[in-house]
Amino acid sequence: MKKRKFSIFLILLPIICLGIACFLFHSPLPTPAASLDLSGMKAPIPSYIAIALKTGEELTIYTGKETKQIIQTLEEEAKSLVMESPERVTVSEGFFYQPITEDVKERIYGLSYKENCTVPYEDLNYVGVLYVDFQGETQTGELICNKGIAKDLAEIFKELYENQYPIDKIRLVDEYDADDDLSCLDNNTSCFNFRVVGGTNSLSKHALGLAVDINPFYNPYVTYPNGVERISPPGSEPYGDRSADFPYKIDYDDLCYQLFTAHGFTWGGDWKSLKDYQHFQKELE
Repeated sequence: MKKRKFSIFLILLPIICLGIACFLFHSPLPTPAASLDLSGMKAPIPSYIAIALKTGEELTIYTGKETKQIIQTLEEEAKSLVMESPERVTVSEGFFYQPITEDVKERIYGLSYKENCTVPYEDLNYVGVLYVDFQGETQTGELICNKGIAKDLAEIFKELYENQYPIDKIRLVDEYDADDDLSCLDNNTSCFNFRVVGGTNSLSKHALGLAVDINPFYNPYVTYPNGVERISPPGSEPYGDRSADFPYKIDYDDLCYQLFTAHGFTWGGDWKSLKDYQHFQKELE
């Protein structure tokens, strides 16, 4: 009886193996983007998990350890957001500024860099920074600014990072189709965007790359059209009350305020006719 069971097992074994192989070979397999998504898992990836990637006729199985290495490599590649210019100036590891390279021009033309933009590319710099997000994780951020404040921004964001100052995200406004309202609604910290001040024909300081908005959802833009208070972005109304105590608020005791003003920036929270609590700008001499 035992020999018969063993014989049946030997017959079934190759069939089972063939079925498993077919399942792996024909099932949808994770793309590099899907692999990157795994990096967001809070729990560690167990060593027995494997990712199968089909390349031509070959099927490669990666162990849990190899999977982590793949994810780390993909994340590093994702952080290489821009070509390195020979004129790059590195303030510290992860913090640099450089002229606008061709790949960046392609990303921003027609978006933050409008067809009618009067600011030459030569007046702008790309700034790479690190920051601590709201989950306490280190992230890579990017800004485009006037070259006259590039060094300031690299140094300021370095200080913010070293002090674990929380910033939700730092992305080019082009990721929001250069729509400032969408960028602020997503609490995105950004700088250059060739646009006018809302409701006017005057160029914003952002159009010149001389202004930065920090955590804008928690530090809203407050105006008083026809004497009626208006707070934007939508949903940020509770944060218009600066007497309230809440996280990510910029005020005189805030490190962000202290660093920007120490570098010669003025704060929109000090304006009289309106308040722009997210906004820091600098006049060039």
